[in-house]
Amino acid sequence: MSEAQMAGTLRDLAQKDLAPKSDAGSRRADRLRRQRRRATLEAFSAPALAFALLAIWQICVPLFNVSEFVLPTPIDILSRVVTDYRLLLTHAWITGAEVVVGFLCAAVVGILVALAVFYSRMVERAVYPLLIAVQTIPKVALAPLVVLYLGYDWGPKLFLSFLISFFPIVVATVVGLKGLDKGYANLVRSMGASEAQVFLKVRLPAALPSIFGSFKVALSLAVIGAVLGEYVAAERGLGYLQLQANANFDVTLNFAAVFVIALLGVALYSIILFVEKVVGDKQGARS
Repeated sequence: MSEAQMAGTLRDLAQKDLAPKSDAGSRRADRLRRQRRRATLEAFSAPALAFALLAIWQICVPLFNVSEFVLPTPIDILSRVVTDYRLLLTHAWITGAEVVVGFLCAAVVGILVALAVFYSRMVERAVYPLLIAVQTIPKVALAPLVVLYLGYDWGPKLFLSFLISFFPIVVATVVGLKGLDKGYANLVRSMGASEAQVFLKVRLPAALPSIFGSFKVALSLAVIGAVLGEYVAAERGLGYLQLQANANFDVTLNFAAVFVIALLGVALYSIILFVEKVVGDKQGARS
């Protein structure tokens, strides 16, 4: 075999050896590009859907000759938000404070009640029926009684915000605590861990997804409870501002208040997501 033929044979063998590696690299690169593309689409899906719905709303109002007195356009509502931003902010921080305080009270008390229910069968049988009974009562039916006993100050709003967001925290926390495999807990105990260590090191981390899931639901309910309390007994707040707008037949201001309430809920929800991510990262670093 000549030197030229030998060099060609070696070159062919080298290309055959490198071909699978290059194919694997290209497949990996394609997979990474698809993942980035999917992540980009997921990140912009919610804003795109919101923009599309608002665009349809903006087009349909003048297209069907709907009076702005009945249904203002999104541009009119946004213009009113910009024009009356001081008024809206003045009432928004009141509603936001009511939501945060009511939610925090519900979170603390709800987790404590969930622990009592989880560790005591008697407490579970005594408390659960009462919780279900209170949850099934329409909160609007309680509003007149709340005003009668708590007056027109912060009390009714905080109580309704607390009451309406309390139940999902209790139920989800209990479910999360019970979701841990008993064999795993017994294994940790067999290694000499106390019940407090089992709870802090095993049960609580396992229950965190359920707890944060309940926080997300409870926070949205806390906004509803606070605004409902402002409908019944308030002199400040976004719910009170809506009532004043209705009395003055100011539909645009009413929608502006609804828009700010939605922004408040989204902002608080985003805070819960951020806290959940931070706690999850710390748990991952520890494990």
